[in-house]
Amino acid sequence: MKTLSFDAYTLKWIAVIAMIANHIAIAWNPILPLGLLLPLYAVGGLTYTIMAYFVVEGYRYTSNFKKYILRLVIFGVIAQLFHPMVLGITAMIPGAPFLNILFTITLSLIVLLAYDKIKIRFLFWLFFIVACIVAMFMDLFFIGVLVPLLYYVIKKESRRRTLPGIIAGIIFLVFGLMSAAQVMLAPHIPGMEQELQYVLDNMGMTVNLMLATPTFALGCFAGAILIRNYNNDRGKPAKWLFYVAYPVHLAVIAIVAVALGLVSFSLFGIVF
Repeated sequence: MKTLSFDAYTLKWIAVIAMIANHIAIAWNPILPLGLLLPLYAVGGLTYTIMAYFVVEGYRYTSNFKKYILRLVIFGVIAQLFHPMVLGITAMIPGAPFLNILFTITLSLIVLLAYDKIKIRFLFWLFFIVACIVAMFMDLFFIGVLVPLLYYVIKKESRRRTLPGIIAGIIFLVFGLMSAAQVMLAPHIPGMEQELQYVLDNMGMTVNLMLATPTFALGCFAGAILIRNYNNDRGKPAKWLFYVAYPVHLAVIAIVAVALGLVSFSLFGIVF
């Protein structure tokens, strides 16, 4: 029986396609039927599981860390033009600044650097806690910082390939089930309907999107399987794939969302 085998080029394309699907699910969720929303949202879990692995590989092998960070920040600023129109509804605190995943990756790289430079482990973990708090204002929240660190510190290769995705999946599953349970239990628990309505009114969420959130964990688990079967072959060059695809796809999804009347046109979250 032939075993699965993926090179880096293939995995990165899988991550990009899954990212686009997930962002379509989030931005266009009011007009998508639940049956379509569920798989589109679920595959998003693949994206950061795969990309976080390659972020760590990039950190290990980059010849210029400063340029690596600079590229992320530049494309992150460009992507932030459109990010609130697509993913603003996933912010933890309504109205608070909410930065895109390129800033999360930047922060995760700084955490990796701190892990190598700060030899007093108590001070590092204190720094890590602060980074997790800062990450609550970025895509994927503290999990976006945790997963790359796990890919970096776990020593045994077979565990390093699988455990971060599994751990991320479990965390997303717990929070996702809490979100879905709020929808299902709201009609039966006094006071919960008001809490649910607050979420729907102030965070742009819909009932279907809240029901879909646990499925993100399935993508994380699938991502762990894919990384487990990475064959260490880079394949075709794809250095700029994610940098370019990220802001471009956000712009396209945002424009369509505006055209459909799902969101008001804005740049950097400022409505015009």
